[in-house]
Amino acid sequence: MMSAPDPVAFTAFGIDVMWYGVLIGIGFFLAILLCYRRAPEYGIKSDTIIDFAIVLIPVSIVCARAYYVFFSWDHYRGDISAILNVRNGGLAIHGGIIGGIIAAVLFCIVKKICFFDLADLIFPTVALAQSIGRWGNFFNSEAHGGPTDLPWAIEVNGQMVHPTFLYESIWCFCLFVFLSILMKRRKFAGQLTCLYGILYSAERIMVEQLRTDSLMIGPFKQAQVLSMTVIVICVIMYITLQKKQK
Repeated sequence: MMSAPDPVAFTAFGIDVMWYGVLIGIGFFLAILLCYRRAPEYGIKSDTIIDFAIVLIPVSIVCARAYYVFFSWDHYRGDISAILNVRNGGLAIHGGIIGGIIAAVLFCIVKKICFFDLADLIFPTVALAQSIGRWGNFFNSEAHGGPTDLPWAIEVNGQMVHPTFLYESIWCFCLFVFLSILMKRRKFAGQLTCLYGILYSAERIMVEQLRTDSLMIGPFKQAQVLSMTVIVICVIMYITLQKKQK
């Protein structure tokens, strides 16, 4: 049995630094470091990754927050300070990925880089960053599932619940390992990007079914609707890019 510890990692100059932000920062740092080292394998200069990171980090965080606030507008309406306060959680990975893709497309146009080479380089490390960042939900006692008596349940507000953050963390780490192994064996540009989209979305559909705090689109869980859409798009892209390569 696990109980969420103090969400505050440490205090500096009277300001509480939250584990949520620390873990997201660690995830970003490791992702950038790995991309920096792997970039030459894709014909991309390592320094280009630093340039992209300067653009990617603020864009992805802003978009992740905007996405979450948009689908939780009833909670944030009229409270600007609450919208800007991301220290206690409230970043949607789908929003961050959408923002990151838009930033990557524009960046590749300016730098004259193949988008799918950059995407194949980045997405395996995105899975690693997700596996680390998900633990921020544990410290914030959020993104958990419904009641369960399983041995690995966690206690939230006196109730034993599914640690859905843990399920996703394990899946994303395995996805990172799988895509990293496949990097040297990829058959066409865009292969790893499509596989990430398919495999992460499949996991998200299953885990989202257990969660109790899902963002909604009417009666449907937003993450499941988007994940199903992403799977269809990525399967079509995979087949199309594979045929183009042949």
